Amino acid sequence: MAASRNASQPADAMTEPTRRDLANAIRFLAIDAVQAANSGHPGMPMGMADIAEVLWRGHLRHNPANPKWLNRDRFLLSNGHGSMLQYALLHLSGYDLPIEELKNFRQLGSKTPGHPENFMTPGVETTTGPLGQGLANAVGMALAERLLAQRFNREGFDIVDHRTWVFFGDGCLMEGISHEVASLAGTWGLNKLIAVWDDNGISIDGEVDGWFTDDTPKRFEAYGWKVIRNVDGHDPVQIEAAITNALTSRDKPVLICARTQIGYGSPNKAGSESSHGAPLGKDEIALTREALDWSHGPFEIPQAIAKAWDGREAGERLEGAWQDLFDAYTAKYPELSAEFQRRMVCKLPEDFAAAADAYIAKLQAEGKTVASRKASQMAIEAFAPLLPELVGGSADLAGSNLTLWSGSKSVTTDSANANYVYYGVREFGMTAISNGMALHGGFIPYDATFLVFSDYARNAVRMSALMGSQAVHVYTHDSIGLGEDGPTHQPIEHLASLRYIPQNHVWRPCDAVESAVAWKAGIQRMDGPSCLVFSRQNLAHQPRDARQVADIARGGYILRDSKGTPDCILIATGSEVELAMQAAAELGDGVRVVSMPCCEVFDAQDLVYREAVLPKDVRKRVAVEAGTADYWRKYVGLDGAIVGMTGFGASAPGDVLFKHFGFTVDAVVSAARSLG
Repeated sequence: MAASRNASQPADAMTEPTRRDLANAIRFLAIDAVQAANSGHPGMPMGMADIAEVLWRGHLRHNPANPKWLNRDRFLLSNGHGSMLQYALLHLSGYDLPIEELKNFRQLGSKTPGHPENFMTPGVETTTGPLGQGLANAVGMALAERLLAQRFNREGFDIVDHRTWVFFGDGCLMEGISHEVASLAGTWGLNKLIAVWDDNGISIDGEVDGWFTDDTPKRFEAYGWKVIRNVDGHDPVQIEAAITNALTSRDKPVLICARTQIGYGSPNKAGSESSHGAPLGKDEIALTREALDWSHGPFEIPQAIAKAWDGREAGERLEGAWQDLFDAYTAKYPELSAEFQRRMVCKLPEDFAAAADAYIAKLQAEGKTVASRKASQMAIEAFAPLLPELVGGSADLAGSNLTLWSGSKSVTTDSANANYVYYGVREFGMTAISNGMALHGGFIPYDATFLVFSDYARNAVRMSALMGSQAVHVYTHDSIGLGEDGPTHQPIEHLASLRYIPQNHVWRPCDAVESAVAWKAGIQRMDGPSCLVFSRQNLAHQPRDARQVADIARGGYILRDSKGTPDCILIATGSEVELAMQAAAELGDGVRVVSMPCCEVFDAQDLVYREAVLPKDVRKRVAVEAGTADYWRKYVGLDGAIVGMTGFGASAPGDVLFKHFGFTVDAVVSAARSLG
C-alpha cells in the first residue's frame, strides 16, 4: 500500500518531520533488522508503527535514562513476535539499545532476541511470545498499581499513579487466557489498564475470517470494559483522540480497537500473511522505500527524526517532578516512604528470617501431625503478618487449597491492606497475573490450585522461570492420596513435569516443618518461582535435631542415618517419607533415609554436601514417590529401584489406593532387598 509524506522536501533535509516520517523510522528499522537477520516478523511493526508513535511520543510516561523509574508507565507487547516494534521504540527514544544491537537482531548474545525478554533488554517489562500472556501480565501489573496506590497514596501525594499499556493482536484474542484475564480486569475495574487491539485480520494461516469471527468489541463490553471502536490505526488524529478518550476512564479498563494493515507500506505484501513472519526481501524493501518516500539506507535515521524521537529530556523532567513529590511525601510520611521503598527494591523485612526460623523451631518442638496443605495455611498465617507484600489467592479452591488466612482482605475492596484474590476457575490466567504482579514490583504473589491442574497453568509457570520472576505457585492434593475423585484429579506426571522446567524450584514437603521451610524458601527466593506441593491427607511429624532442621533448606538431607557407611539409601518426598522411615526400621541399622523436598535446591549444593548425603559408592538406592517413577533414575541409576507410578490412578479412598499401587512398607522393603 503506497503512502507519501506530507512534505515536499526529503526527510533528511527536514527541520520538522511529519508524524508519518516518525512512524516510518519504526517501520524501516524493523524491515532492515528482519532482513539483516533473515528471520523475524516485519508485518506487525509496520502495521502498528503509527499507533506506537502517538503513544510513545505523546502519552507514555517513562524515562529512557532510568528504565526502572518506580512510577513509570508499563508498556507490554503481548504480540511479542513483533519485537522489532519495541526495539525500534526503545532505540529511538534513547534507551541503552544502540543501533548495533538492532543490526544484530536475533543473533546470539544480542540485546534484541527474537521475542522481547525482560532480563535481556532495558525497557522491556516482561518476556512475551506465547500469545495472550502479555495481556495477562498487564492485568497483573495494573492490579499491582491499584493495590500499591490504595496502600501508599495520601491526599495530595499520588506517588503511585501510572498506567499499564498493552498491545495485542488477533492471536492473543484467540487464546483462552485472554478471556480469563479480560474478565477479571473488567470485574476489578482496572481503569488504568489500556489495551490496543491490532485488528489487522491476518494470522499465520491467512485471513482470520475463516476461524475468528468473534465480535470482539461486544465481548469486551460484556467483560465490563470501556470499548473505543473503529479507530483507523494509520490516522494519527484518530489515534490521538482514542488515547485521549481512554485516559478519561474512571472505573473500567479500556480497549482501543484499531484497524490496521499488516505490512503497511509494502506494495505487494501489505495486508497479507506473506509479511507476517518472513523478511520482505530486497526487491520488496526497495519498492517499500519508494512507496513510503524513505530514501535512507538500512538502519539510517535522519538527524531531525532522531531528535524528534529522543525522549530522554522529557523523561528526566517527568521523573524529576515525581521525585520532588516523593521527597515531600518522605518528609511528611517517613515510615510509609521507607516501607514503599523497601517493597519496591524487593527487600524483605529485617526480622523476617529470624521470625520464620523461630516458627519452624516451634513446629519441630510441637510435632503436629497435619496435612501439609493445612501446614501451608499455618505457615501463611505465621508469615503473612510480617509481609504486607504477600498477595495471593486461589482458582476457586480456597477451601481446599487453604490459602485464606485471618488477615485476608479481597482485592475488590478499597482496603489499604487488600491482599487476597478470588481468581475463579482460571488457573492459566491466575498464574500469568501473578507473574505480572511480581514483575511490577512491590509484591510477592502466590496462587493456588490442585496439582493436577498445574497443567492448565504450566506455560505461565515456565514463563515465571524463564523471566526469573518471584512467584509462589501452591499446588495441593498432590498424589493418588487425594482419593475418591479418581484419575482425572490424581496427579501422576506433574511433579516430574514441573521439575523439568529449568530454574523452577519444586518443593514437596513431608510434614509441617518441611512445609514451613518450603514457604520460607519461596519467600526468600528473589530470582525465580517456587512450586509448593502439598497433600490432602495428614502427614506424620518426623523427629529431627537442629542440624537436620537447618539442612531442610538445602533441598535434601539425611533424616535417618545408618550406623557406619550405608548399605542402602532410601530417598523419598512428601507422604512417602513416612513410608521410607517405616521400611528403614524394618530393614535395620544399615539403611539411610534421605528426605528430598526440593531436588533443584539439592542439586545446586556443593559436591561435598551432595556426596555426604548420597555417597557415589553406595549404589543400592531406592526412591519412593507416588508420581512418575522414571524421574528418579537420576538419583538411583539404572541399578537402583523405584517405588512409583507407571500409570494413572483410580477412584477409591486414598489409603486403599496406596496399597493397591504398591506404596506399602512391604513393597519398599522388597525393593531394597531385591538390590542384593
